Amino acid sequence: MTDDLVTALRPLLTAEASAEAYAAGAEPGDLEQAVWLRLLERVDAEGPPPDPQQWLRRAVRSEARRTRRTSRLERPYGVEPADDGDLGPEQLALAAARGRALRAAVHRLPGRCPRLMEALLSPEDLTYREIAGELGISQGSLGPERSRCLGCLRRLLTPEVAAR
Repeated sequence: MTDDLVTALRPLLTAEASAEAYAAGAEPGDLEQAVWLRLLERVDAEGPPPDPQQWLRRAVRSEARRTRRTSRLERPYGVEPADDGDLGPEQLALAAARGRALRAAVHRLPGRCPRLMEALLSPEDLTYREIAGELGISQGSLGPERSRCLGCLRRLLTPEVAAR
C-alpha cells in the first residue's frame, strides 16, 4: 500500500466512519481501523482496488453492518467472569502473605512515604486533594512524591520477589 493511497483516502475514511459510527453503535476510530486492516489485506491479496474511494465507502458500510450484527448477538455477562470470589484456602493464605509483605515494606519506607502510600492504598479511595490536605503538602507535589515513594517501594520489594 502506498503512502499516496493512504494520504488520499484518510479524509474520506474519517468522514465516512464518523457518519456511520453512531448508527452502528461503534466508535469512528474502530471503524477506521477495521477498514484500514481490510484494505491492507486486500492490497496484499489482490492489489489496490480499481476505484479506491468507492471501495472505501462500501467497506465502511460493510464494517458498520458487521458491527451492528455483532452488537445484536452479544450479551453482557450476568456476573463478571474474572471475579474469582471462591478462592480456596491456599489462595487466601498467599494473598494475605502478599498483603502483609506489602504493608511491612510500606512501613519501612523513608520520610512521608509510609503515610502517603497508606493514603493511596486506603479503601476509602481518597482524592488527591484529600490526601494532600491530610499530609499537609501541596496537591501538585503528590505525583512526584508518589513516584519517588513507588521507586523506593520497588527497590525494597525486589529482593523479596527475587528470593521467591
